Amino acid sequence: MTRATSLLYLDGVSVAFDGFKALNDLSLTIDPGEMRAIIGPNGAGKTTMMDVITGKTRPDSGEVYFSGAIDLTSEDEAAIAELGIGRKFQKPTVFESHTVWDNLELALKAPRGPFSTLFHVITGAEKTRIENLLELIRLTDKSSELAANLSHGQKQWLEIGMLLAQDPKLLLVDEPAAGMTDAETAETADLLKDIAKDHSVVVVEHDMDFVRSLDVKVTVLHEGSVLAEGSLDHVSADERVVEVYLGR
Repeated sequence: MTRATSLLYLDGVSVAFDGFKALNDLSLTIDPGEMRAIIGPNGAGKTTMMDVITGKTRPDSGEVYFSGAIDLTSEDEAAIAELGIGRKFQKPTVFESHTVWDNLELALKAPRGPFSTLFHVITGAEKTRIENLLELIRLTDKSSELAANLSHGQKQWLEIGMLLAQDPKLLLVDEPAAGMTDAETAETADLLKDIAKDHSVVVVEHDMDFVRSLDVKVTVLHEGSVLAEGSLDHVSADERVVEVYLGR
């Protein structure tokens, strides 16, 4: 996969903190429209990789390109978000005192100044967009509920919906299944598959059953670089992967 044809292209990326190599010559490409799962033990570099992609951390060396031509190492976090990279952290951050509908409306790409938000009258197209998002994130019947009253899993879905309202090209999702019930976990896998129909998605996850249910290509990180890549069955059969990760 060349830089020109990939949506996300990392080549030879290294990051050290006080001598500790969090990323060590990491190379990875994500295709347009692809969903990829990233797994690996704690300290493998998963979070640092997301930090580099979103501009939170500058790599010491290596190339990071988005949409073929945009050098992400020269952009700040706000600019990278504007380019269409959305990041969902582990802990959901929603406006608890607002309804589910209002959370999505606030997240829509309305003009961002204080007055425009205050006086912004929702258009028919935006209303339809919110209705579609509610359906996608399985919260249509909760639209007038306060976000505070949602279950943990539903808050995660709402936050994913808020990111999707910004219409990102690439969605980075950090451990979406953490703390969910089994039913919510299964529903979240289906939700991400639905999203992946028209977005690229990178899912960082510990839960192997969840990764299996996504049924996508898996990249295994270890000590800051790619240890193995392929289907979950393929990487699970790799002796090095078993040794560093699955065997623990």
